[in-house]
Amino acid sequence: MKTLKKVLLILISVIVLLSVTLYVYLQTTKPKYEGEIYLKNIKKETTVYFDDYGVPHIYATSQKDAMTALGYVHAQDRLWQMELLRRIAPGRLSELFGNKALKNDLFFAGIGIEENSEKALAQLDKNSETYILAMAYLDGINQYIQQGKTPIEFQLLGVKKEKFTLIDVYNIFGYMSFSFAMAQKTDPLLTDIRDKFGMEYLKDFGIDGSFGTTQLKSYKGKCNDYAEISKSIASLLDNSPIPSFIGSNSWVIGAQKTKNGKVIFANDPHIMFSQPCTWYEAHITTPDYEMYGYYLAGTPFPLLGHNHNYAYGLTMFENDDLDLFQEEENPANNNQYKTVDGYENYSLRQKIIKVKDSTSVTLNSKESIHGPIMNGLLNTLNTKKPVAMSWIYTQQKNQILEAVHALSHSKSLENFPKAISLIAAPGLNIMYGDAKNNIAWITSGKLYKLDKSVNGNFIMNGANGIDDKKEFLNFSKNPSAINPNWNYVYSANNQPEPIEGYLYPGYYLPKDRANRISGLLKPKNNWTSADVQNMTNDNTSATATSLIANWTQSIANTSWNANEKKALETLKKWSGSNNLQDVAPTIYSKWISCYLKNTFQDELGEENFKSFLGTHIMKQVIEGQSKNENSLWWDNIATKNKKETKKDVLTQSFKEAITALEKQLGTTETLWTWNKVHTLEHQHPIGKIAALRNFFNVGPFEAKGSNEVINNLMFFYNDTGMYDVKAGPSTRRVIDFSDIENSMSILPTGQSGNPMSSHYSDQAAMYNKGQFRKMKLNKKEIIASSTKLVLKPK
Repeated sequence: MKTLKKVLLILISVIVLLSVTLYVYLQTTKPKYEGEIYLKNIKKETTVYFDDYGVPHIYATSQKDAMTALGYVHAQDRLWQMELLRRIAPGRLSELFGNKALKNDLFFAGIGIEENSEKALAQLDKNSETYILAMAYLDGINQYIQQGKTPIEFQLLGVKKEKFTLIDVYNIFGYMSFSFAMAQKTDPLLTDIRDKFGMEYLKDFGIDGSFGTTQLKSYKGKCNDYAEISKSIASLLDNSPIPSFIGSNSWVIGAQKTKNGKVIFANDPHIMFSQPCTWYEAHITTPDYEMYGYYLAGTPFPLLGHNHNYAYGLTMFENDDLDLFQEEENPANNNQYKTVDGYENYSLRQKIIKVKDSTSVTLNSKESIHGPIMNGLLNTLNTKKPVAMSWIYTQQKNQILEAVHALSHSKSLENFPKAISLIAAPGLNIMYGDAKNNIAWITSGKLYKLDKSVNGNFIMNGANGIDDKKEFLNFSKNPSAINPNWNYVYSANNQPEPIEGYLYPGYYLPKDRANRISGLLKPKNNWTSADVQNMTNDNTSATATSLIANWTQSIANTSWNANEKKALETLKKWSGSNNLQDVAPTIYSKWISCYLKNTFQDELGEENFKSFLGTHIMKQVIEGQSKNENSLWWDNIATKNKKETKKDVLTQSFKEAITALEKQLGTTETLWTWNKVHTLEHQHPIGKIAALRNFFNVGPFEAKGSNEVINNLMFFYNDTGMYDVKAGPSTRRVIDFSDIENSMSILPTGQSGNPMSSHYSDQAAMYNKGQFRKMKLNKKEIIASSTKLVLKPK
C-alpha cells in the first residue's frame, strides 16, 4: 500500500511539474505589448500603443518605418494565420496536415494562382511606393520570425519558420479572390440538371435573372461527372482551414438623411468563421498619412479602412467571372486540344507536393488557352472529357496589390474609382463615404459579354470558337451610384440594374436583406450612429412572413394534431424575427429543410442535393419555386402512378418537421426556442482535435440572427435540426463623420491569434450580444488607455 502511495505521489508530482512547465512555456509565447524592441531598417524611433482591445496604434516619422512596425506587430499576433494563408494557393498545406490536405493542395497548385503571382510580381514597378511599403511590411514580419516568439501551433505541428516574400502576399490575395467566385460551385450542377431533365426544370431557378426583382440602382454622378466539380470544389472550400468569403452588407447614408448632417458609413463583410478571425485592425499615423485599417494576415494594405477624411469597405459583387469549358482532345494525341485553328498543344506543368509523414506527390497538370484542366486536379472528376477553368483573375493583368494600396491612399472621391479600375477580379461592391458628404457605390471587376447564343450558367464548348468569345466592357460601364438623389447607397449582394439593357449574369443572393435594408433606410431621415448600430444587428426577415402566409394557405383544410396546430398558429403570428427565445424560426427552418429535401432530392440524388444546399441558387429558388403551383419539381419521380402537388409536398414537409422537432426538443412546442438549435463556435484548425478544443476554440454561443437577415449568421440546412453557424459578419463597423473619433466596431473573437494573449477572445461575448467598441483615432485618448511598445533603430 505504501509503495502504491509513493507511485501515485510521484505520478502526481510529474503531472504537476509538466503542467507548470507547460504553463510557464506558454506564458513566454505571449505577444509583447510594452517595453522596447530594436529593429533593423527603421530610421527613427517608432511608437506603438496597444489599446484596451489590443489594436496597435503606430506613430512613425515615415510610412516605411510604420510599415516595418506593422509587419512586426501583425506577425506577433497572427504569424500562425499568416502561415496558413500563404500556403493554400501554392498547395503547401499537406506539409502541415499530411494527406488530409492533399486534395486541397492538388487543386490549388493546379489552377495557377502561384504562377499568376510570379507574373504579377515581375510586372510590379520596383521603384513604386506600393513595392517599397510592401517590402517594409515583409521586413517587419521577417524580423519577428528571426527574433520573436514561436507560436504554439508551429511547435505542435513541427513547422519550421520561413521568411515571407511578396509572392506570399499575391498568393493570399489570389486565394481570397477565388473564394469569392460561385460559378465553380454552381455551373456544373446546373449543367447536370439541364442534361438529365431538360431546361424546363431550370425555369424555377431564375438563371435568366428573373428573381433579381430588387436590383441595385446605378446612378452616374456528361452529367454526373460535371456535378462532381461542384461537389469537390464546395467540399474543398468548406473544409479548408482558411475561411472563404461569402456575402456582405454595406450601406452609406447621405448627410441629408442623418440627424447630424454628416455621412454615416456601415459595413459587415460576411466570411466563414474561424479562429483567429479574419481581420487584424491597425491604426497608422505619420506626418503624411493616416489610416485605421483592417488587414488580411500577411498583406500590407487594408481592404477596409477609414481616417478623418474618408471611409471605404466592400461586399461581394457576385458577378460571374469564372467559366468552365469542355475541351475536345485530339484522339491521336492526348496532349493536344481542338481550337478553331486546329489542334494546339496543352501547356504542361509539373509540381511536387510535399506531404507530412509521407512520400511527396507529383502533380502533372495541363492548361489550354481557356485555363487549367480540372481533370486530375479533382480526383472525383472521372469523365474522360477534359474540362478547363477560365478565371478572369488569372487571365487578366494582376494589379491587386497596386489597387489595395491605392484604396488606402486615396485623396478624394475623384481618384477613388481609378484604384477600383485596377481590380480585374474579384468582383466587389466598393462602398465609400467621406467628410465632404460624398457617398458612392462602385463595382470592381473586368466585366464582359458572351455571345447571345451562349449561356454562361453551363459548361461551355471550348472548341467552337463562339462560346469563348468575350466582349470586355469599359470600366465606365461597371454598375455604380455616386451621390444619388435618393441620398443613400447599399449592397446586400443583390442583382444590379441592367447595363445598357444587359442584365449582368452572376450568382446573386435573394432580395431578403436588400429589401430589409432599403425598407429601413428609405423612410427615415434622422439617422444616428446608434440607430445604424442597431440596424446591423437586425434579425428580422423581410420575406419569411409572406412565404409562410403562402405556405399555410396552401396546406389549409388539412387535419392536424395538437402540436401541429400550435406550430401553425406560432408561424401565423410570427413577425419574422430570429431572436434567442423565438420559437417560430425553429419551426420555419425545419419546415424549409424538409421542403427542400422533399422537393429537390428525388431528382438530384443525395450527393448533388447536398451540393445544391451550398449554392446561392438554393437561396434564390425557395420563394419563386414554392409559389409556382405548376413547378415540375413538386412531383416525386420515385413514386409510381402518382403526381405530387404543391399541397402534397408542403403538407408532408410540415408534418415531418413537427415530428422531427418533437423527437429533438420534446413535445412542448413553446420550448422549441431558437437558442437551442442555432449556435456559433469559432473553430481553430487544431481545435478539431477533441483534447485541444477548449484551448484553441472560442465558444460555443447561443446565436440570434439567421440566413438572409441583416444579422446574417449563416448555416446550412440539414437533417439534424441543429444549425451550427458557419459564417457571418467578419466585423461590424459604423463610422459617423459627425463624430469620427467615436466610430464603432467589433470583431467576432479578438485581435490576437495567440491563445495566451488577453486579446484572443475578449470581444467574443460582446460580438454575440451585438455590442460595439471604439475605433480610436484621438491620440490623447489612445495613450491614456494603452500599453506602450517602443521600436528603436538597431
